[in-house]
Amino acid sequence: MKRIYISDNTLCQVKNLSFKEKIEVARGLDKLNVDCIELPAIENVKADTLLVKTISAFVKSGVLSVGAGNNLESVENAAAALASVKNGRIRIEVPLSSVGMEYTLHKKGAKLIDWIEQIVSLASSKCKSVEFMAIDATRAEKEVIDSAIKAAVKAGASIVSISDNAAEMLPDELADFVSTAARGIKAEIGISISDKNGLAVAGAALSVKQCATIVKTTIIGDGIALDTFGTLIKHNGEKMGCASKIKYTELNRTTSLIRQIKEKAIAVQTSAKTSEVDLSIKLDVEDDKETVRNAASKLGYDLSEEDVEHVYDEFKRVAAKKPSVGAKELDAIIASSALQVPPTYKLDTYIINNGNIINASAQVSLIKDDASIQGVSIGDGPIDAAFRAIEQVLGHHYELDDFQIHAVTEGKEAVGSAMVKLRAGGKIYSGSGISTDIIGASIRAYINAVNKIVYEG
Repeated sequence: MKRIYISDNTLCQVKNLSFKEKIEVARGLDKLNVDCIELPAIENVKADTLLVKTISAFVKSGVLSVGAGNNLESVENAAAALASVKNGRIRIEVPLSSVGMEYTLHKKGAKLIDWIEQIVSLASSKCKSVEFMAIDATRAEKEVIDSAIKAAVKAGASIVSISDNAAEMLPDELADFVSTAARGIKAEIGISISDKNGLAVAGAALSVKQCATIVKTTIIGDGIALDTFGTLIKHNGEKMGCASKIKYTELNRTTSLIRQIKEKAIAVQTSAKTSEVDLSIKLDVEDDKETVRNAASKLGYDLSEEDVEHVYDEFKRVAAKKPSVGAKELDAIIASSALQVPPTYKLDTYIINNGNIINASAQVSLIKDDASIQGVSIGDGPIDAAFRAIEQVLGHHYELDDFQIHAVTEGKEAVGSAMVKLRAGGKIYSGSGISTDIIGASIRAYINAVNKIVYEG
């Protein structure tokens, strides 16, 4: 059985996490038994070096990979940070497309190949494990790819990773491309794929069947989703003739926790930004559309006419139940109603029955094509019953990947925010909703996610 190594680059993709939050993400990845945790290139020498050393203290068997590649100093910094790490790796990332070579590295042709040999040789002299990553490889000329890979392996790279970060190829084309690029190369072959077209996991699966042994995954950001790919190996690994050491029983729970870390960080940053304008924004149900538009502008939103209409309609609904609407509520209203897809389904009415001596039941009515469709269901709690009633209307069950509720404001008239993530066709669709009634917010969030699925389908 072919062993597949998981190299996760979540920490390279997330931005603005605190030191503590980065450690929590790394602990989660280590708990899942990923083979390699990738870290970005060293920018702040003191802080980033401390992060590498701190993570290495609890990562006992996995590899820590630090990025480098734009200059020789970046290799020196990576090597210094990994000096006391038992299983360290320097990752040389080089763009090979014509645009990348000229505008990022200002090198091409023979000068580029010489430079690759030089920088990989330096990395090899500093660290036992060196990876050469061919960025934007699918848009590069074949001669450039072949020469670059051969130069990197000759200089000491033991791993060569091919990146389709432009989502340029279909899965079968990419697998053939990787196989051709790796032909005759004495190195482990890795694969990194953008999920812009929703085909990253399929591309990884076919590349693994061809020749790849390392798959670069992520939990947050653009790439091969760790939980989706892990689940694929769990259920189809034997058929594919491959296996990984990922802890499948921990996979969904841990990836959800890591996503929550990111979402909480965003909430904190948003709160810090909105706190400055909290006192200057105080709207009520009598305010007109232009007043609401100006308040949104204070929060940093440049809304289209269509989005202003959606925001104003939602504002009127919320404001009718509250004496005033502040910055936090308006921010939540914009997040739930602007920049959305055209709604196939709209919420008409809902009735919830719940108590400690009866089973929760829900009656939900949705409008589609000006017709009202009703669903009735019993569930394990009022929100579960409501979701089941919506599924009855849709005639389809979607896997609930994540569900969260938060209080946007405090007090008896607090506005609640709900977030729902549904899985369909191997992709995650997120929906949000707000209301002074948290069950109503949850229903709106579910419908919002469903509309995105239907729109893309």
